[in-house]
Parts: sequence; C-alpha cells; structure tokens
Amino acid sequence: MLFTFWFEPATLLAMEPLGKSNNPPASRAWYGASIADFLQANPEAVLGRLAANGEFALLPTQRDAWVVQLRVLVASLNGLSGSLFLEFNIPRMGRRIDAVVLVGPVVFVVEFKVGESAFDRAAMDQVWDYALDLKYFHEASHAASIVPILVATEAAPTALPRSLRSDDDKVYRPVAVGADGLRAAMDEALATITGSAVDDHKWSRAPYHPTPTIIEAARSLYAQHSVEAIARFDAGAKNLRVTSLRIAELVDEAMKDGRKIICFVTGVPGAGKTLVGLNVATRHRRELEQPTHAVFLSGNGPLVAVLREALTRDEVVRRKAQGEKVRKGKVGESVKAFIQNVHHFRDDALVETGPPIEHVVIFDEAQRAWNLHETASFMQRKKNRPGFTQSEPEFLISCMDRHKDWAVIICLVGGGQEINRGEAGIDAWLEAVNARFPHWHMYISSKLVDSEYAAGKALAKVSQRHDAHLDDCLHLAVSMRSFRAENVSAFVKALLDCQMTQAQEAFAKLSARYPIAVTRDLNAAKQWVRAHARGSERFGLVASSKAQRLKPHAIDIRVDVDPVHWFLNDKEDTRSSYYLEDAATEFQVQGLELDWTCVTWDADLRFTGSEWSHHDFRGDRWTNINNADNRNFLKNAYRVLLTRARQGMVLFVPPGESTDPTRSPAFYDSTFNYLAELGIPKLM
Repeated sequence: MLFTFWFEPATLLAMEPLGKSNNPPASRAWYGASIADFLQANPEAVLGRLAANGEFALLPTQRDAWVVQLRVLVASLNGLSGSLFLEFNIPRMGRRIDAVVLVGPVVFVVEFKVGESAFDRAAMDQVWDYALDLKYFHEASHAASIVPILVATEAAPTALPRSLRSDDDKVYRPVAVGADGLRAAMDEALATITGSAVDDHKWSRAPYHPTPTIIEAARSLYAQHSVEAIARFDAGAKNLRVTSLRIAELVDEAMKDGRKIICFVTGVPGAGKTLVGLNVATRHRRELEQPTHAVFLSGNGPLVAVLREALTRDEVVRRKAQGEKVRKGKVGESVKAFIQNVHHFRDDALVETGPPIEHVVIFDEAQRAWNLHETASFMQRKKNRPGFTQSEPEFLISCMDRHKDWAVIICLVGGGQEINRGEAGIDAWLEAVNARFPHWHMYISSKLVDSEYAAGKALAKVSQRHDAHLDDCLHLAVSMRSFRAENVSAFVKALLDCQMTQAQEAFAKLSARYPIAVTRDLNAAKQWVRAHARGSERFGLVASSKAQRLKPHAIDIRVDVDPVHWFLNDKEDTRSSYYLEDAATEFQVQGLELDWTCVTWDADLRFTGSEWSHHDFRGDRWTNINNADNRNFLKNAYRVLLTRARQGMVLFVPPGESTDPTRSPAFYDSTFNYLAELGIPKLM
C-alpha cells in the first residue's frame, strides 16, 4: 500500500548529510538533515536520496516500507528541534538502523516493523542491539542517553511504561509502540532525561570503532568489506591494519618475483590472528581462477563448521534481500571454497599429486598441526599408508612447494593454547623449512622468540639463514576480543601461573569495565549472566572436557554439543547457548567467543595453596595426571575457557558434597578461596 504525503510542492530539497562542510568523512547514513528541513522536504526528494545512496537495486517492498516510515516520522517529529538520520550503517553488524533522531540530550534509535501488529522478542533485541552498538562503538554516543524504540506500524495503541528504565551506561530498555505512539514515547523520554544536548554536527562526523566477534568479522569480510571497515581504530586496530598490509605486500612480492614465502604471525589471545587470515582469504574470493586465490585452513572443526554456516546463512539472507532466488546448499558450496578443514586439504593432496589451485594458504593455529608420530599413526590407521615419514607441517609445505612459480604460506601462531596430544608446535614448521625447503624465504614475527611459543631451538637454527627475516609487523600485541578490557589475557595468565600479586593487580585494572564474579551456586551464576546480557548478546556455559563430576549440577560434558546450533541459533532453540543447559568444552569454543560466559570449574584442576594439581576421572575416582604435556593441556583448557568472554564472566566452583568421595568439598574449597582472594566478588 502507498500513502500520500501532503506537502507544499514548492520545496524540493536534495538533502546532504549533516556536516558536509570542512571535508568530513562519508556519512554513515543514507539520508541526514535537520528535523526542520526534513519536515519541509518533498517526500520524493527524501526517497530519491535514500534510493541513490542504497547499495542495491530498490525493490518495491523497500520503497513502500520507506513511504510508511516517512509518514510516521513526519507525524511524530513536528515541533521538535534536532536532527534525523535514515538508514544509519552499523558496520560491525552489517545492518542499518531505520532512523536515528537526535533531540536535546537524547539519541533515539527507531526501528520500524512495517505492517506488523505484534512485538516479538527478536525485534526488541534488534533495536536494543542497535542502541548498544552505538553506545559501545560510536565515539559521540559514549556519553549520550540512548533510547531504543520499536514501532510496529499496525499495532494497537499501547500504554507507555510508567517510567523509562536505564542501565548504568544510559542505554534505556526498549520501548514498543504503534505508529501513533512514537511521539508520546519521545516526549516521555525528553521529559525524563536531562543533560547537555547532543551536538548533531559532531555526532554525524564522529568515528565508529567497532570490535566484531570472529563470526561478525567473517560475515563482513565475506561481504567484501575491508578489515579497516570492521575494526576499531585504536592501537590494536592500527596493529591489525599494519599486519594485514604487510602480509599483502609479501603476497604481491612473491607473485611478482616468483618466490616462495612462508611467514609466521604471532599475537596475544584475541588479538585478531584469525581476522588477519580471513582478510587475506577473502581479498580475491570471487576470483577463483586467478593465481592469487587463497584459502583459510584450520584444524579446528567447530570453528570451520560455525564460520561456514554463519557465512552461508548470511549470504542467503543478503542475496534474497536483493531479489535473487538462491539455494542454501549452492551458497554453502561457494563458502567451502575459501574456508576448509586443514585435514580435508591434506587428504586431498594425498590423492592429487599436482599443486593445489590456491597459491596462498593460511594455516590457523599452525602450532597445533600434528607431529611426525601422530601423523604417521593416523596415516597407517586411517589411510592405509604405513611408514609415513613426514610431519603434518612438512607434508603441507611440500604440497605448496608443488607450484612451479610462486606460493605463500601464512602460519598464524598462538601461544599457550595447546589442548591436545600430538600437536607439533611451531618448531616442526621451522625445522621442516630449514631441512627440506631451503629455497623458501622466511618472514618471522620478532616475538616468536618468546618462551610461550616454544620455538627457541629451531628459531636459533633458521635465524642464521640469509633469507630468514625477523619482522615486527607480524606480531599482534593488543587483544581485541574484549572491547571493555585489554587486560583479560594478562589476568588469566597470572591466575593460572599462580602469581597472586600480578593477578590481583591485573584484576583491579579490568574489574570496573569487565565484570567478573565467583559463586558456589549455579543458579545464581545463571541469573548473573542473564541479568548482564542485553539484546541478543550471547552467553553460555563452558566446562573443561575433563569436568566429569559436574553431573550432579546437570552439566554432562559427555553430551555431544553441536557448535553450529550452540553458537548461531536463537533464544528459542533449546540447543543454543542461551538456554544454559549444554556446556561447551575447550574443543568446541577455542577460536570462538561469547559476550558473557559461565565458567564451571570442576575438581580436575585444583589449587593447592601455591600451585595447581591436575586430575583425570577414571572409573569411579580421580587420578593424578603425571605426564607433563597432559598437565599443560589441562591448564590450557582453562586458559581457553577463561578467555572466551568479551564482556564479562561468572565462575562457578561447586560446593562439593561431603557424602560423595568424588566431590569432596576439599577438592573445591581451595580453588574458590584462591579466586576470591584475587579480588573477584562473591555471589551468594
């Protein structure tokens, strides 16, 4: 249905974004104007501006929706003084806010559901997410009061809440109204909220500093956005940009000069190593026949599955919105071309003796590739190839060495997150290049010398080569996982290293912006994460894969959690993390992240007063773990679990049960007391 606007026809204004003078950056809104100018404009001029700035061909359904939205805004904004922005881009989420209205001290975030008469939870979360995104990442919105309003245009008149509810950061709980209730909701907010007026020119020109999750980043990169467009622009993102550009230079150099190059990129947990790899892989993803086609390889099965499904779902939605008829299976095939399981890549190379189609391969968490013993065992058991003589790194390099002209291998190297037997470490890559591939040029992060990467001996050998170069640009020094606190990794490291003073100091630095709590009550822990999460912020239970005695608390890590459902499905799905019923282990969450986590701490890792004791549950009792590697795997499992949350976490340490010898309170009390002594607040 089309609606008619009644304006004086003499006013036909082509609206320019606010702040057009003084060479501002491109507006994030498709249309921006003062409210006064908007009310005087011919609606066709507004529609024309929206259509001209749109990214896709204008569909009739979209035009009709805009017509309804403009009608409601005209009726609701009359008499107000401020500014209006339509289709405001949210880069981290790959979406646009229908309308942002600045009036006095308030930023109104308005989402329209044209033709809808009900307010479903997903729509409420959507407008709430937009408000939170502005608060977190839009510089001029940090100190502003933000009121999200959901407008279902066909909803019956509804009574407004007696009082608006705000959280500590001045983001208000969403208000749901029909078309005729928008102005009343705005008047209510303006009568309640005080403070300095938002400067509309500064607001429209302010930078946006998003910090995407790895899933959000992959979606944006796959949609052909640059890494600069989806990352914030502080020291961490500058480092990210420098590293990405350096790798691009090395790829171009290899192609131009006919070289074979292997480079090693290091970074602290959450610094963006995977993001760098995805950025390289997506640069030429639509040019499959070009020699620069790259592939992102990971041995992390859950990460590959989640990213593939997320990209497939997102691409289907995007293309359907453009009017295309698409099949999910067909889209999924194209996604698989650039994100692959490293073992499938390896197995294909066993059959095909020629070079792979890709000239650039990115190995995520390269230190987790298998050593010679594990590779040979697998080849004999699963591939009927006894006597295999190559480690996984050596074989993978040999596959790329089949190219006659040029090739690039990018190894993304993490430290302190080895969680499985048979992982070769980065030494195996260095030794393979040094012994078998002397014609490959090496570019090595200058931080690979640090002890956490365990590459000292092999690095000493290769550093003597004339074609081995240490490069500061290949290290990512700042964690970007948590936009609230950069000290989480340091805190977790000190906690697990039993360095109490350092852990206390690190916690004191992060606690104001990154909430952490500890409790003996699982229900209290669940209530804590639910109370802190807003909008569609994702939360979930995590546990060590050796946490066998949490079953009395209805946590059974033997239940097969599907990471695709757990990480991607919504609040209505019992398989999703939101239900807080199924706990994901370190194997399912490594490389991925949530906003809030409930970390459940079993008796497998116990604090003894000065160090940790490590245990495995066998049969009907706990046994000591004596193997040094296995002890390290268990400690790293907790490192992974404790660094999954972007915004905060609650730690649940069971109280134990005196009548159950497998859950003696003595197994848990010391750990709980240690965590509390670090300064972590206790929930009762």
